[in-house]
Amino acid sequence: MVRVPLTDEERSRGERLGVVLRAARSGRSMAEVATEAGISVETLRKIETGRIPTPAFFTVAAIADAVGLPLDQLRLACAGTAPATFSQAS
Repeated sequence: MVRVPLTDEERSRGERLGVVLRAARSGRSMAEVATEAGISVETLRKIETGRIPTPAFFTVAAIADAVGLPLDQLRLACAGTAPATFSQAS
């Protein structure tokens, strides 16, 4: 199977996803968030650094849930239409 190369926009969106998720961790360790999300620390690191620009939906959803970030807010932030900061739900 041949993978279609990612566009510049897809790579950029992956980088924005990483920035938003890293900011949402707000001081929590990668190990803590990865464990709560049910993924490896290395997977979280690759997503946060943009090395996995198109992670699986359920992986992103698990990370967002672990950091208390609503998916609609994450979507807006990654689309570049909202600030990368957020207020954590109580």
